[in-house]
Amino acid sequence: MVFDFLKRGDTQDVPEVKASATGRVIAYHGTGRVAWSPRDTVSLTKAGFSGNPVGFRSVKMIAEAAAALPLVLQDAGQRYETHPLLSLVSRPNAAQGRAELLEALYGQLLLSGNGYLEAVGADLGVPVELHVLRSDRMNLVPGGDGWPVAYDYRVGGKKHRFDMTGDVAPICHIRSFHPQDDHYGFSPLQAAASAIDVHNSASRWSKSLLDNAARPSGAIVYKGSDGQGAMTNDQYERLQNEMEAHHQGARNAGRPMLLEGGLDWKPMGFSPSDMEFQKTKEAAAREIAQAFGVPPMLLGIPGDATYANYQEANRAFYRLTVLPLAGKVLGAVSHWLGEIAGEDVALAPDLDQIAALSAEREAQWSRVAAAEFLSTAEKRVLLGLPPEAAS
Repeated sequence: MVFDFLKRGDTQDVPEVKASATGRVIAYHGTGRVAWSPRDTVSLTKAGFSGNPVGFRSVKMIAEAAAALPLVLQDAGQRYETHPLLSLVSRPNAAQGRAELLEALYGQLLLSGNGYLEAVGADLGVPVELHVLRSDRMNLVPGGDGWPVAYDYRVGGKKHRFDMTGDVAPICHIRSFHPQDDHYGFSPLQAAASAIDVHNSASRWSKSLLDNAARPSGAIVYKGSDGQGAMTNDQYERLQNEMEAHHQGARNAGRPMLLEGGLDWKPMGFSPSDMEFQKTKEAAAREIAQAFGVPPMLLGIPGDATYANYQEANRAFYRLTVLPLAGKVLGAVSHWLGEIAGEDVALAPDLDQIAALSAEREAQWSRVAAAEFLSTAEKRVLLGLPPEAAS
């Protein structure tokens, strides 16, 4: 019937819906949450290297020191003065020398945890050129057994694939240890990400403080003749304009202020939290330096008394950071190049020519030379020298 809808007894039960249909697209935000920067390679590089002086200097110090190490090429029987691989490393491509190439490789490894080296003409024996590829553009393609079968290098909308299934591998992938990833390395920037955010936030806070005449200088308190504590709109706007025009900014720093009747100046100094802010920034700087393995003393960060002097800190920097990194990278590169060239040779730092280690190297040479119970061959082995050539 037409009027059946008026009969309440015949109404159908409406299913309960306790959620809005648009609830899934609404984001609820609480207050007081910490805003951390993204943890991808590009964002970390911008925040921790391009936008942070401690991270920038740490990476530059390590990469430049490791790239400047004098190198030797040797095998089990001799040390080579001239060799095709030495010529290749000394001039890897038309645009870079040895130091530039190695600095770029060490820098990529420090910033992303991964370093990629491409060999041009690897099927011809000794490669014609070597090139460092950007880590953020490279993707590893794993095979069924988990080992990489290819690498994809993407630039914009274009992609180039390096096949790793042939007899010669065109890519040398060097990665830092990562406990939770089988294919990519762990960057020091990731470990220092929280400290980098704190340091950058502290720098922005300091800049804001400088924009306000370098300190929260004080407050102007108004009290009318009738005891009223509120200003009219015209009085308030006039005072604001006077402050902005004549008493803010670096050029007006220290300029005296003339107050009219009813206005009183209350000077203010730094609060305890303001004073602690600088200490927080210095603590964050030390954490960033420690993540990279650079003694804070070498970066001029105050409050560090780990080493007795600069020379001791510099020696520890080479022993604990530069040499382990260089040994790992050069070992992987020399093994890769040796397989391509068909020779069992090794590139290694020449410890005798490193100025930072001259004192301890001199002490070692003296101890070994004074050991009369050792033969000449045994002394050469202890000093890391190859055996004497037969006369």
